[in-house]
Amino acid sequence: MRRSLWTKLQVYNKRARFAKSVTMRSVEVRRTTLLFLCVTAVLTAAPPEVTKVEPPSWWIGHSINPVRVLIRGRNLEGARAVASGAGIAAGSTRVNAAGTYAFIDISIARNAKPGPHPLRIVTAGGEARAPFEVLSPLPREGRFQGFSPDDVIYLIMPDRFSNGNPSNDDPAISRGMWDRQKPRYYHGGDFQGIVDRLPYLKDLGVTAIWLNPVYDNVNHLNERERADGQAITDYHGYGAVDYYGVEEHFGTLTQFRELVDAAHRQGIKVIQDQVANHTGPYHPWVKDPPLPDWFHGTEAHHLANTWQTWTLTDKHATPELRQATLDGWFIDILPDLNQENPEVARYLIQNTLWWVGISGLDGIRQDTLPYVPRRFWRDWMAAIKREYPNLRVVGEMFDGDPALVSFFQGGQARFDGVDSGVDTVFDFPTFFAIRRAFAEGQPVHDVAVMTAHDYLYPDAGLLVTFLGLHDVARFMNEKGATAQGLDLAFTFLMTARGIPMIYYGDEIGMRGGGDPDNRRDFPGGWREDARNAFTAAGRTPEEQGIWEHVRRLARLRGELAPLRRGSMINLCVSEQSYGYARTSSDGAVVVLINNGPEAAELSCDLSPLHPAEGARLTDRLGAAPELRIAGGKVQAQLPGRSAGIYVQTGR
Repeated sequence: MRRSLWTKLQVYNKRARFAKSVTMRSVEVRRTTLLFLCVTAVLTAAPPEVTKVEPPSWWIGHSINPVRVLIRGRNLEGARAVASGAGIAAGSTRVNAAGTYAFIDISIARNAKPGPHPLRIVTAGGEARAPFEVLSPLPREGRFQGFSPDDVIYLIMPDRFSNGNPSNDDPAISRGMWDRQKPRYYHGGDFQGIVDRLPYLKDLGVTAIWLNPVYDNVNHLNERERADGQAITDYHGYGAVDYYGVEEHFGTLTQFRELVDAAHRQGIKVIQDQVANHTGPYHPWVKDPPLPDWFHGTEAHHLANTWQTWTLTDKHATPELRQATLDGWFIDILPDLNQENPEVARYLIQNTLWWVGISGLDGIRQDTLPYVPRRFWRDWMAAIKREYPNLRVVGEMFDGDPALVSFFQGGQARFDGVDSGVDTVFDFPTFFAIRRAFAEGQPVHDVAVMTAHDYLYPDAGLLVTFLGLHDVARFMNEKGATAQGLDLAFTFLMTARGIPMIYYGDEIGMRGGGDPDNRRDFPGGWREDARNAFTAAGRTPEEQGIWEHVRRLARLRGELAPLRRGSMINLCVSEQSYGYARTSSDGAVVVLINNGPEAAELSCDLSPLHPAEGARLTDRLGAAPELRIAGGKVQAQLPGRSAGIYVQTGR
């Protein structure tokens, strides 16, 4: 019995030892297999590739530090970044699910050395180099100046103004998109052409230029946005495919910086057109977004913008009622960026600051302002002002209702509790009134009525006023428009409150209907042009008359401080006559306009100006007779469709 039990115990132990041996060998095999698989994975993992670094550079001592760098490429899964050089450190790295984008924080110490500091992007498959440069800030003097009522702004479409460098007309990277005979193709205008015409602008009285976007656009025809059944080009600049690139038809980043510097040497500021609402339809993000919610929707499934901007100012509107206006794709084609995503917001803020810092810009024109959440504008403006406190922004709110337009000027919190901080907006309501009165001959009374709505704006004196721009037909294409009417419109523009803006070519009365006819080439901007309207000899008598009138007005505005900074007082208004004054500590200027076709007598009470009895007023335009104040009033006889700008010259 004992022997039998002992025998069984021996057999059991022998089996146990065998089982243990087998188990240990199995574990070892599994370990070896796992190690083999790991080594194989490392050996077969594709190395990382870097195709784009945004931003490509940043500054020592900047208000944003660390800067978040977005790297685009392939095989970035599990990536970590290693910075090079003293004072540069790479922080956390976040890679998207597809392994095509990495977000990396780069800290720049004050003792960092300016120059190239490439990043090493390390993964299990190897490493790649990501170029990155550390910069010293540009000197502040003469840069980042902002714009104000002291300025006269001139809007330029770079492609349509002047061709200074024919070698970039048909670049190798984007062949076949240049043809001056096709209104929606590139025509050859460029940065050098603008530099060449700076003396012309200086002589005209321009003190700031606004350029349509210079972002890099797609290098082939735009088949998504067609016109008359034909593919077009994005010559206008609003179809960005690279927010850090420059459109090669215009020039290079270096040439853009040279343009800004050249303008500053002439005493001319530069305002850049930026687009934070949408990208172009061919941006790489559309097919491969850095994050799933980078856009509102996708190319296949998205809302179309309904342009119901009134819902944005309606405190009773539901989020659902506003959604298509805020989240919809512009013209159902342009991908709508999701600024509520913190990464998108940060990207756009950094991009704005990069353009300003890299070139020395003085201001920004922000496209399609209302279609972006106002909370984003608040944060965007705060970031701009922290780094560049004098820089100013004008936003586009395309509407004729001053109640809607005024809502988008910063300076006070609205019902949503948000003060966007946006310095100013375009005065579209007054634009429509100007067109009706001075082009069509309708009552000038309506212009005065529109200025009576100035109480709606936090600061009506900062409104950017204009007679035309690239999104509307030219003034001279309006039914009933004449050179006389255009002169009157310019007289009002240059003497009323606000910051006046001239659309290129309006100073010579260029014609043009709707887009793209309103974007004709400036005559003389091309060597092969039959005439050169940049010179007096190349203008028709009508063009020369308009040009001289605009130049005289710009010089008067520069000479007479009340026309720039003075309060505006409406003195006398009838159906077709309008009298107002601009008053400041420097004195007063009285403007009288007869918009009717026949001679008219204007009787204006000047008592709000506290004039001296018997004082004489002289017309600085040089056409109207002298006036004498009697009983605090003046009586003026003005020919049909004429105006006078009066200052006191004695008693």
